[in-house]
Amino acid sequence: PVDKTLYLTFDDGPVPGATEFVLHTLARFSAKATFFCIGDNIRKHPDIFARILADGHAVGNHTYHHLNGWRTDAHRYVSDVYACDTEMQQHAYVLPAGQPRLFRPPYGRIARRQIRALHDDYKIVMWDVLSMDYDHTQAPHHCLLHTVNATRDGSIIVFHDSYKAERSMTFALPRYIEHFLSRGYTFKSLY
Repeated sequence: PVDKTLYLTFDDGPVPGATEFVLHTLARFSAKATFFCIGDNIRKHPDIFARILADGHAVGNHTYHHLNGWRTDAHRYVSDVYACDTEMQQHAYVLPAGQPRLFRPPYGRIARRQIRALHDDYKIVMWDVLSMDYDHTQAPHHCLLHTVNATRDGSIIVFHDSYKAERSMTFALPRYIEHFLSRGYTFKSLY
């Protein structure tokens, strides 16, 4: 049975401009999403992190320094993940009761040893639709078309609330949401 639910996720924020655009767009369409935040960006922009929480979106851990798991030893990688958690907690984040802590590895790259080290404390969340909004060789309308065509019921979609992705994301995101709302879909957070 088709329940017509989609799960928007945003990686790499919070940052001024891009994250604020995402929050405004989600509010405009009454859509919920999940933000995988970088600890150092939370430290630099606690007001925007607070707004994500105040708007009722879910948040997940995306390491403190956006580390590539394939290029980082397990001890340093796991320490960086926990440092991000500490930063989130210092800015009033409280995990909802009964919910797992969410973690997404930057670039989707994580080694087996890192997975084993994090497995007990985190639910590792990947995706099935990558918007490619950060790819400057792709026109914004191609980003939209590709993302719409790749989406299925229950998809976890990745956009980026980052400066690198801003041009394509700001074009594609509102149109993407409108497209699926008009077809009876709802956008929910991962918890």
